[in-house]
Parts: sequence; C-alpha cells; structure tokens
Amino acid sequence: MRAATKTARSTRRVPLPAECAIALRACRAQQHTDRLARGDKWTTTDLVFTTRNGTPIEPRNLNRAFETLSRRAGIRQVRFHDLRHTCASLLHEQGADARTIMEVLGHSSIRVTMDVYTFVRLDTQRAAFDRVSDALAGIDGNRPDSDDDSTGAIAAI
Repeated sequence: MRAATKTARSTRRVPLPAECAIALRACRAQQHTDRLARGDKWTTTDLVFTTRNGTPIEPRNLNRAFETLSRRAGIRQVRFHDLRHTCASLLHEQGADARTIMEVLGHSSIRVTMDVYTFVRLDTQRAAFDRVSDALAGIDGNRPDSDDDSTGAIAAI
C-alpha cells in the first residue's frame, strides 16, 4: 500500500538525468537480489529505497550512510536535506527558470524556491558581471550606438 504524500501536489512526475535513471535501475536490481535472498523474511514494501530486509530506511542510518559516502568521495559534508538546495542551485545555474525549479521541488510558491532553495555561487556571479563588462565594452556586437548624443558615462551605483 502506498503512503499518502504530504500534499496532493507532492504526487508528481519528475524528469531525471540519465545518470539518475541508471542509478535507480541499479538500486532496483539490487533490491530484487536482496528480496530473493531474504525470501519469506523480506518485508513487502513499494518503497524505492529500503534496507536489505525490505524495511524503510531509518533517517539516522540514511544520514550516516550519506556522510560516509561524502567522506569517501572527498566532497564537503552537508546534510542530506541540503541536496534539495544543491539541486535547485544547479538547475538555476544551468538556466532553468524559477517556475521549472519550483515544479521539480514541489513547492507551491516560487518565492520559497528562489529565496530558500537557490544559492548563486560566487563564480557564477563573477561570470554574470564579466558578461556585463563585455557588453559595456562593446564585445560581441553589443557596442552602444555611436549616433546618439550620450557621452558614454556610466552612473555610479
């Protein structure tokens, strides 16, 4: 039996990158192997992620496993929930619009998505200002018209 989601909006289809689909198929194959090995001792669930016995994973165990994997991979330690923030920020950096990010995360408000879940890295901010600098310098055909009476002065902010 499937458990009810937090809200009706929580039940949705989410497109995944190919790498994620491959990883999920590998998890399903491992779960099938575990189910065969446990036989009658397998706890029937329709969960995507379970213990080797088919029971739900305890949150603390999930956090410990995630910390261990992060250490092995040599990446910065973050909370498991922070992966939602990472997802939102990566989508934002890759040019996904706010509405798309909101739908992926299942938020009811774009404001929550953008204010709480997205973070713009410093190098992304620098790249944006490099593009502004290029535009002001007239690179890539963005040179201001020379036919007008403007002096080309830039106002201080």
